[in-house]
Amino acid sequence: TQSTWDIMATGASAIVFLDHKGKVIIKRDYRGDVGQNVSERFQKKVLDVEEQFLTPVFSDSGLTFVWVKHNNIYIVAVAKGNPNVLMILYFLQKLVTVLAEYFDGLEDESIRDNFVTTYELLDEMMDHGYPQITEEKVLQEYIKTESHKLAKMDKVSEAKASEAATNAVGWRPPGIHYGKNEIFLDVIEKLNLLASSNGTVLSCEIIGAVKMNSMLSGMPELKLGLNDKVLFELTNRTTKGKLVEMEDVVFHPCVRLAKFEQDRTISFIPPDGKFDLMTYRLNTVVKPLFWVECTLESYTHSKIEYTLRAKSQYKPRSYANNVEIVIPVPPDANSPYFKANIGTVKYTPDQEAMVWYIKSFAGQKEYTMKARFGFPSVADPNRDKFKKVPIQIKFEIPYFTVSGIQVRYLKIVEKSGYHALPWVRYITPVSYTHLRAHETLRYLVCRLLLEKKK
Repeated sequence: TQSTWDIMATGASAIVFLDHKGKVIIKRDYRGDVGQNVSERFQKKVLDVEEQFLTPVFSDSGLTFVWVKHNNIYIVAVAKGNPNVLMILYFLQKLVTVLAEYFDGLEDESIRDNFVTTYELLDEMMDHGYPQITEEKVLQEYIKTESHKLAKMDKVSEAKASEAATNAVGWRPPGIHYGKNEIFLDVIEKLNLLASSNGTVLSCEIIGAVKMNSMLSGMPELKLGLNDKVLFELTNRTTKGKLVEMEDVVFHPCVRLAKFEQDRTISFIPPDGKFDLMTYRLNTVVKPLFWVECTLESYTHSKIEYTLRAKSQYKPRSYANNVEIVIPVPPDANSPYFKANIGTVKYTPDQEAMVWYIKSFAGQKEYTMKARFGFPSVADPNRDKFKKVPIQIKFEIPYFTVSGIQVRYLKIVEKSGYHALPWVRYITPVSYTHLRAHETLRYLVCRLLLEKKK
């Protein structure tokens, strides 16, 4: 049988906030069983170790450390024995979200300036090392700050907060009212794509998330329909449109899992404000949106010359805006010269790169840029390290989808019968493409990693 200690060890014993030097900002010790030298042990295992050897979870002399980094702070959960690591990691991510919401950003100064509020949040969000209330909107009913109307709760607010924390819909407090009822939905995807030097796609995986911003009154019931392949197969329906097969689907707690497992219906009462409804994975082969060839025309002890060709591979009627192509250069390069048939090019020595800016890049177009740099008489010993640095592309494409996932419907039902406006936005706010270099003298393209939002 499982001992009492094994049960107790599934949670966290303490939460510690450290600055970038490893100094303790604040510490909340829930159980008093992990000692006082936590920061020194964490520093030896994380701060004094090269980044490539870091792990988000490690054990040291009977203690398990689980940590995340956000801006210039480390948030560390320490537990004795063998804790539930996934639960703790999820809690730390929620803690970052809550603190960033409360303090309008999260860094070491925001914790120091608001340490009383931080302690109050830690006490409400975790009890004896176990996560409790993690929804920002519910916590804001308990803990008020200046940005959240600093005042003592009246009896009505206290009753609402208590009800939200204890009822079956703990993520949504009752009594919410909006003059205009709206809900926004965004689909954000990250695509990892491996291509050979001749452009053949070797592997392709899409990691996606459905994000929502709910501004609805009361306790609305929502139903979301996607072009889910499994759903159409279960109901023996056919469609002329494209179907997608989602794998590893993870839902927000508000989604009724039993209903989804039964008939693939995504039904839920949403939290108020912004939240992630679901994440998923797709194994769908897609064509790279951009293809970049970087040729070294000359690479001698005194100079280096590039020819860069960038080609868009999406439909002609689509446009990529604010395109930035970041090309690595040797660390000791100097005397830059650029010639491009579109856009502007700048040398950024602090990044050891040159950046090609293109305001608008039409589909099925190809543009060329030439660059030349000189070298000092004494060569930098790390001159060739640029060959292993990836080319990076940043861009945005409005009204464009890649994976083919589509929202078929978003139904909103509330007992008061109000009319609500659902907004589904297909947009690519920020995208990143990395061309992982497998360098030869005249060809620099091997691996392409593409991250997109739609």
